[in-house]
Amino acid sequence: MRAATRVGRRRTAPAAERAWSADPYADALRAGRGPLFLRRADGRLLPLDVERWCAEADAADLEVLRHCEGAVLDVGCGPGRLVAALGAEGRRVLGIDVSAAAVAHTVRRGGQALLRSVFDPLPGTGRWDTALLVDGNLGIGGDPDALLRRLAQLLSPGGRLIVETDPHPDVDERALVQITDAHRTPGVPFPWARLGTTALLHHARSTDWRADDRWSTNGRTFVALRAK
Repeated sequence: MRAATRVGRRRTAPAAERAWSADPYADALRAGRGPLFLRRADGRLLPLDVERWCAEADAADLEVLRHCEGAVLDVGCGPGRLVAALGAEGRRVLGIDVSAAAVAHTVRRGGQALLRSVFDPLPGTGRWDTALLVDGNLGIGGDPDALLRRLAQLLSPGGRLIVETDPHPDVDERALVQITDAHRTPGVPFPWARLGTTALLHHARSTDWRADDRWSTNGRTFVALRAK
């Protein structure tokens, strides 16, 4: 599979895709640093860890990679540290992201990435062995059940989904958010979600996933789910 920034037709980008493709997110990725936030409608700012995303894979990331099986799809790969780390091990891995800046960053790191939403047609549908939802990407679309059902379509039977959850286990939140650097006018609003481990497992049971493993590393929490 050849690295690319765009392959085939894509549907018209909704608000979330426009937001992640525009300033200030693209500027932060190019600079490799924040500050950058998701701003909720109530004014609360949720920090985005741009510096960690743009750095090399850390100890918690490497623990995630040790839980990966076979061919890996990194959903919302950002600037591609996990794609690059897996690729360096000779693993088959593809990153997808709705941000052109993120895809370009991943490709510059030597990774394979496509400019796609997880809800777009994707190569290898039904044949991926592992999918990753880390760095808050469980929030994509603001509808965890729809996202979990979509991931079940992308994975092979019995495939593994590794999810990073909110450190607070009972968090189960939907909100409209905007990307902001706290200086410029925030971007367009789009739906987002936050789930802790307990909440995720509740949603998993209702969408035909079973819990396979869970762990915490360096203050970050993870769950591995197995498609039924």
